[in-house]
Parts: sequence; C-alpha cells; structure tokens
Amino acid sequence: MKTPKRIEPLIEDGLVDEVLRPLMSGKEAAVYVVRCGKELRCAKVYKEANKRSFRQAAEYQEGRKVRNSRQARAMAKGSKFGRKETEDAWQNAEVAALFRLANAGVRVPKPYDFLEGVLLMEMVSDEYGDAAPRLNDVTMEPDQAREYHAFLIQQIVLMLCTGLVHGDLSEFNVLLSPDGPVIIDLPQAVDAAGNNHAFSMLERDVNNMASYFGRFAPELKQTRFAREMWSYYEAGTLSPATVLTGVFADPDDIADVGSVLREIEAARLDEDRRQAARAADDAPPSKAEEPPPPWMQ
Repeated sequence: MKTPKRIEPLIEDGLVDEVLRPLMSGKEAAVYVVRCGKELRCAKVYKEANKRSFRQAAEYQEGRKVRNSRQARAMAKGSKFGRKETEDAWQNAEVAALFRLANAGVRVPKPYDFLEGVLLMEMVSDEYGDAAPRLNDVTMEPDQAREYHAFLIQQIVLMLCTGLVHGDLSEFNVLLSPDGPVIIDLPQAVDAAGNNHAFSMLERDVNNMASYFGRFAPELKQTRFAREMWSYYEAGTLSPATVLTGVFADPDDIADVGSVLREIEAARLDEDRRQAARAADDAPPSKAEEPPPPWMQ
C-alpha cells in the first residue's frame, strides 16, 4: 500500500521497512501494521486536533507537567503555538505512560519509538498471527470471565502503584491475546496524586470492567474493587502484593446529608427570628406608644 505521509520519516530513519496495511482508525489515531526487519509492529499515527473526535477534557490534563512557564501560558491562551504544545503534550502522555507501565510489568503493548507524531509499538496478535480481538468482540464462559477480570484488576492495581490511572478503560480498549488481556490507548492517563478527578476515573474504569465481565459472571457487578484499592492507595499501603476482596464497607462516620440539611435549615430559621427581633427593637415606636405632647401632660 501507499506509505502514509506521516510514516515516511520513520522509513527514512530506518525504523520501518514497509507499511503493510491499515489496522484500525479510531477517535484519536489511525493504526497501521508495519514491517520492521522480520517483525510485524504497529505504527499509531495521531490525528490532528481538528480531525479528532476525542475531546482533551480539562479533567484529564489536570496535574500534567509542562516544560516551562512559556509553554503553560501558551497552552492556556490557546494560541497556535499553544495548540501545538497541547497536542504534543497529549501525544507524549501516552508514550510516557507506555514506557512507564511496561517497565512496571503492566501488560501493555511494548513501545519502541516515537517520531513526528507516530508511535511505533508492539503488535498484539492472536494465535494465528493476526491482530488480536478486542474484549468487546468475544464471548466467554463464567470461569474465564472471572479469570480475566481478576487479571485486569491486578493490572489496574499495578498502574495505580506507578501513580497512573487509565482514565478511559473499557472492553473497547483491551485486546485479548493468547497470553491474556492487553491494555491499550493511554493518551488520557492521569496522575493519581496530582489530579482531583483521579478516583472518579479509577472507579469508572473498574466499574466498566465489572459491568462487562458481569455479563458472563453476574456476581462481579456487585464488587467494589475501586474503593478498596483507593483506600489502600490513600493510606500509602497499596502494593502489587496487596490482596483485594472486592468488598468494601463505607465508614460508619459518613455524614448523614439529610440531617446536615435539617440542621442548616433550623439555623437559618433561628437567624431569621433573631433578625426579625432586632428589627423590631430598632423600629421607631408606634403612635400608641409615643409619649403624650407636653400640653396634654
């Protein structure tokens, strides 16, 4: 096939020998199967901002570091330079996350190189050497669902131990290889300690896994792994060896919202009464209460 223009620099630099075929086109990138020597790999070509449907929501970018104050100001203003810097930061986030997670033993595609907006990485294959299917494209027996769910919960724990939350994990961005699930698509990964939305994203990721695998093993829908692992994370005791049960009891001292609202309303009524009493004290006396004029005394 004709070589996409964005991949030409990788061929010129000897990183890619040949582009074989398109693999998929998603909301943020197009992926091609390429030959590198005797190996098949994937080249992920990020789409330009005006051609993407995925919104770089502020909650994903919160807590991400930038190189300098000039870059931060430009990104905040949305200037041409700032938009380019935002794009670069968005793409670099996935590259950095992949290297970080792969080094920590998380099952993600192995990254090889990143050049001119193209990420060269491992091709995740099925038993026949073709591209591995997504979880959404397979069905399974209950025991298999429980096994894969447990594996992915452990992967989420490993990610959290490295300080990252996927942020968009679902059955659509997990591939199923002969060795088990492989997590993909990480440009929106967030810093667990630096992002105020990290827990809500973690809970959504975990709940997505429970909901999907719960189709085959319904009891998984009742698990509460997100709150359990987050409690260990906040306490500084979460590790890859932490044993999770999926059971989490909310603390007994959780605020009774209804009671709090009733107390607020009672306090408001008391204050209204006090204000009314002060207003009555400060008001001029009525004619009936005024002293009689001197000529009547």
